[in-house]
Amino acid sequence: MNEQTSTLSNSSPVVPPSSPVQQAEGYTSIQAINDSVAASSAWVGLLRQEMGKSIIGQEHLIERLLVGLLTGGHILLEGLPGLAKTLAVKTLAMAIHTDFRRIQFTPDMLPADIIGTQIYNPRDTVFEVKQGPIFSSLILADEINRAPAKVQSAMLEAMQEKQVTIGDESFTLPELFLVLATQNPIEQEGTYPLPEAQVDRFMIKVVVDYPSITQERMILDAVDHTDSKIVVNPVIGPDDILASRKVVDTIYMDDKIKDYIVALVCATRDPKKFNLDLHDYIETGASPRATINLKAVARALAFLAGRGYVTPDDVKSAAMDVMRHRIRISYEAEAEAISSEDIIRKILDTVPVP
Repeated sequence: MNEQTSTLSNSSPVVPPSSPVQQAEGYTSIQAINDSVAASSAWVGLLRQEMGKSIIGQEHLIERLLVGLLTGGHILLEGLPGLAKTLAVKTLAMAIHTDFRRIQFTPDMLPADIIGTQIYNPRDTVFEVKQGPIFSSLILADEINRAPAKVQSAMLEAMQEKQVTIGDESFTLPELFLVLATQNPIEQEGTYPLPEAQVDRFMIKVVVDYPSITQERMILDAVDHTDSKIVVNPVIGPDDILASRKVVDTIYMDDKIKDYIVALVCATRDPKKFNLDLHDYIETGASPRATINLKAVARALAFLAGRGYVTPDDVKSAAMDVMRHRIRISYEAEAEAISSEDIIRKILDTVPVP
């Protein structure tokens, strides 16, 4: 695991009793859910293998991209240039039988460049709608923080409502619709801070770090073979992904783990209630979307691990990526060089694990 799991305790999994567990469509056992997970996750290994042809290391990034596929949650990738953010998303798209568009955001961009516009047809004397690149299943929003507010508002509707309004008509986006956005954390010139409402629409924010020394050496050796183009084969289609999402929704989550998720999120809003001395460091806590997304991401991680039930470690592993962009720190925290990640680590260390 990455930094967010370095202080995790080896808590025992909270698993359901051997008696049948009530599910939405009747009664089934955990073994049945495990079998369903095993049957519907066969594509995961194939997809990892195809992505491994182009991406060396970055296991955490690849896992989070798979989580996005399994949950339908949008992902914000933040990292310095050259860390394979864009390459990872493009490779993921090549390994899936679906349409993909890359949108390079710039300060002079207009909403019509993304969603499309109405074009006058002189032959029929009518306006016709020309759809933009947003009408695709996978969207790479490259350097999303370079676009102005009007463009971000158009993206906000697409991300939240999964629809686009052009003129006086609304159009539904594909069922498999996923925005994978990138941004550079250090460059300020020609950038616009993303609105808080839009940031909250991203299910997870993944911070992409440098590769290890071993991985860097492997990258160095790999560039010797650039003459032969790497072929990434599509190994899965939208129907397979949508079917896996239904299985993810059936993964068992104990009531104690649900209470644990709520406690983690509420600790960002009222830290004193959980014996945390963090009140002066938090301007605003995580929104209810953090609670919903923690549940979804934890289930997806259980799915990727081949389990039909969620453990506390699944929740802890998801907590950093789900909440780091949803906590606004105060000036006192900035003055003392305390980040939202430091606050989340403190919460994970303090809130009792079931």
